[in-house]
Amino acid sequence: MRNDFGAEPSRPTSSLCTLRTHQSPSEWQHSLPAYLLGFDRTGLAPVGLCREVSPSHLRFPLFQVLPSAIFTVPTLRFQVLYVFLVLAHDRRRILHFNVTAHPTAEWTGQQLREAFPFDQGPRYLLRDRDAIFGLDFREQVRDLGIHEVLSTPRSPWQRAYVERVIGSIRRECLDHVIVFDAMSLRRILASYFAYYHRSRTHLSLGKDSPEPRPIQPPAMGPVVAVSQVSGLHHRYERRAA
Repeated sequence: MRNDFGAEPSRPTSSLCTLRTHQSPSEWQHSLPAYLLGFDRTGLAPVGLCREVSPSHLRFPLFQVLPSAIFTVPTLRFQVLYVFLVLAHDRRRILHFNVTAHPTAEWTGQQLREAFPFDQGPRYLLRDRDAIFGLDFREQVRDLGIHEVLSTPRSPWQRAYVERVIGSIRRECLDHVIVFDAMSLRRILASYFAYYHRSRTHLSLGKDSPEPRPIQPPAMGPVVAVSQVSGLHHRYERRAA
């Protein structure tokens, strides 16, 4: 297992800010020195915001809710659309998404009910302190038996997985298309997420996709490219000649 802590040699151990591993959570050992840190703009850890994460915190599936106020998409008509995402940490899967031009606490609460039907909710829900997660949303979380974990204000690195997904969506999809309206954006994201789940590989998953792909030996035939996301990306696999 490789751990790249990313701390400068001159920095003390307490200012450790990055933990990177190429193994899945199920392979992490009990001796893993992991920390959750909160940093101010100077990069120093405020007193009381550093706490060690025990291995028990890493065994259960941890889910994140993407703050809709952060993930905004402009349209051709100069309208701003908001995207709501639910991300599963274990396999980097997008469990649910939706688009709206007028986000409310009632709307976000409904998205949570759609994301976790039939008592399938996670144990913990990590989110930021956006005002859109109002009383109706918090009541829905409590009714589902989910424990909310709030990140420190102005600390996107505490939601590193979902922030990375946002960047991937922008760089690999939205920066290359023109969005007309909410229906157009929903269709584009659905196409990209199909590619993201079935074809896009991740180093953190052992170069596998969120939905595992079988290894294809050379005996299966030559490599061919399959167009996806309207030709924006491709899936490469072996097929018999």
